[in-house]
This record gives sequence, C-alpha cells and structure tokens, in this order.
Amino acid sequence: MVEKLDPDIEAIQGMVIAPTRELAIQVAEELNKIGQYKGIRSLPIYGGQEITYQIKALKKRPQIIVGTPGRLMDHLRRKTVRLQHLAMVVLDEADEMLDMGFREDIETILEQVPSQRQTLLFSATMPAAIQNLARQYMQDPVIISIKNKEMTVPDTEQYFIELQERQKFDVLCRLLDIQSPDLAIVFGRTKRRVDELFEALNTRGYSAEGLHGDLTQSKRDSVLHHFREGTTEILVATDVAARGLDISGVTHVYNFDIPQDPEGYVHRIGRTGRAGKPGIAMTFITPREFGQLQNIEHAIKRRLIRKPVPSLIEAIEGQQHLAVEKLMQVVEEADFSAYHKLAQELLDEHDSVTLLSAALKLLTKQPDMTPVDITADEQRFRRKPAGNKRPPSSQRKRDSGRHRK
Repeated sequence: MVEKLDPDIEAIQGMVIAPTRELAIQVAEELNKIGQYKGIRSLPIYGGQEITYQIKALKKRPQIIVGTPGRLMDHLRRKTVRLQHLAMVVLDEADEMLDMGFREDIETILEQVPSQRQTLLFSATMPAAIQNLARQYMQDPVIISIKNKEMTVPDTEQYFIELQERQKFDVLCRLLDIQSPDLAIVFGRTKRRVDELFEALNTRGYSAEGLHGDLTQSKRDSVLHHFREGTTEILVATDVAARGLDISGVTHVYNFDIPQDPEGYVHRIGRTGRAGKPGIAMTFITPREFGQLQNIEHAIKRRLIRKPVPSLIEAIEGQQHLAVEKLMQVVEEADFSAYHKLAQELLDEHDSVTLLSAALKLLTKQPDMTPVDITADEQRFRRKPAGNKRPPSSQRKRDSGRHRK
C-alpha cells in the first residue's frame, strides 16, 4: 500500500478496516513507520476517542486511514472522510469483524468506495460468509493461504491440564507461583469472567488488570501501558480485546477457558514465543471439553502435552526458588556495604543458617506450615470453589489458598 500510494496527493488513498481499536492503532503505527521514508502518513480513527480530535487530524490530509467500522461510518455521514481518491481497501481480521456483527457496516462502507480500486481481505478462516463477501466486493481475487502446519508458534511449549471447573482458579495461582512469569496473559471467555478473574487475582496478591470491550479507551490505554511497562505482571483479557496486541516480553499464556475454535487458540498462544524467544502456553480443560482439545490438536497438527494438577507443595517450592533467585541477584548486583555492621551483629547472636532461612522466609512471605497443614489445605481445595478472599495484596502472600476466610 505504501509503495503504491502517491505522497504528492494530499487525500485519502488507502483505507484499512479493523475490528478493534487496539488493532487499528497498531496497524496505523506500523504504516507510519514504513511510510515515513516516502512521506505517506496514516491516521487511526476509532470509537472511544473524541471525534473532534479526529476531524482536526483529518484536516492534515493523511494518505491512509485505519478505522473501526462504526467510527468510519460516523465520519462518512459527517462527510469528514471523503473517499473519491481511494485506490486501495484492506479488510483486516475479516472473520472477526463478521463474528462481531459488523457485516452491514462493512457493506455500507464498501458501497461508498470507488469501483476502480484494489481490495485485500485478511482472514484467519474462510467460512461461507467471508467467501460471499469476497465474491461481492472483489474482482477475480487470488487466494493466498498459509498451511495449517505453520499455524502454531514453534518456540512455544504447549500444555494442557485436565481439571474440574471449581479447581481452575486455585490451579492458576499455583502455576503463577511455580512458573513466576515475567509477563503473563490469562484468557477468559467473557467480560464478566475477566472482571472476576483479575479482581480475584488482586485479592490474592498478584499484580493484575483486566482488558475487554466494555472499558473506555483511556482505561484500555492505561491497562496496556501498565502491562507493557511491567507495572502490571498479569493481563486478563477476552479474545476480542487481545486481537492485534503487539506486546513484547510475554513469557506465559494461560487459557483459563479453552478457546471456541482452533483459530482462537492460535491467536492466543501467538502472544508469547515471539521474535525467537521461548514461551509457555497452558490450557485448562474440563473432562467434557476433550473434543474441543482434539479439534485444536488436529488443526495445528501438534499434540499438547498433558500436565498434572500442581500441588500446593510445588507452589510453595516455586516461591522459595524465586526468593533464592532474588537474594542471589542482590548479592551479584547491589551494594550492601551499609548493612555489613548490622549483619555482623546478627551473626554474633545467631548462626548463619538460621539467619539465611529467616531471610528466605521473609522474601517468600510464607506462614509457618507443616506437612499436615498442607495435606489439610489440599483436601479443602477439592471441596471448596475457588475465589475466596485472602489478605490484602500488599502482603503478597501467594500460597494459593491457605489464607481463606
């Protein structure tokens, strides 16, 4: 698109239609990176942002607009977007737009574009509705497809855990304790599920925020900024909200709810294992969801590795290992000469093993717990539903369930 458009024509020559605000922003940013060398400017236009701001930006005459269907229609009605010079149209994530109910909006937009144009359609799947759309608005289209064997990310380790619905939250907390992800995305099926999950995670002491379509644009921007900066370690999101997210450094993806289709699974796990870096994807399934798991495995031509439900002991050991790593990092990197005198005084009163053990206990923030206590806790996990409250997040006690009310 950038190659074909004319920078000397100060009018909209290219248009990309995308299903979500995040994807529209990402596409516009990438087009601007490429277009800067030729003088081609791109502008994202989407709902949730003041339309007066967009109208002002449109007066600077960008050559490309990237927009969501609803906001594009709004600008067309206001005549703040004119398409008489349009030479190229792109429908990005076309299947997702149809699933979200944008078919009529897309048809309304395409009816207003010049007949002499190039149209490109990108879709993860090619159901009948997409094929009908292509026949209606494209002339002699050429289909370019990616083979299924290339659908899944090779650098991502993929596992599944079979468990009961009531176990999911406790198992998620244990995995977070054991694996200690740098940045993790947890996928939930619905907006309500996302809200419940990130609030419950925060109650248990994790740093988590939620992302779904009901959030205001400013809140969505804030959530993504915190996650990119590492202020928030866990992003809980729906599929729609996570479409098009380009966030580096995601080490783990947790499918709290199994995706509805293989394409959704590929989109989710594609958030990790990027740029040649390893990633881990964990999928929770209940016994009745084995058929969905088999459909995913058939589509990606790869078997997911079964993992057992992690125990509470493993979760505690994970926290202890993390504490050791933190302590060794301080030993290697920090200047703690100011503490030498105090340390020597403590050594005069206590032996070094006792002091080191106390330091590790303080770092893990684990309460006193005997094997008998752990066994009792394990039994309670199997009888009680997840989501009960634990101490405030400032205490950061991640023992996955001991602190229940």
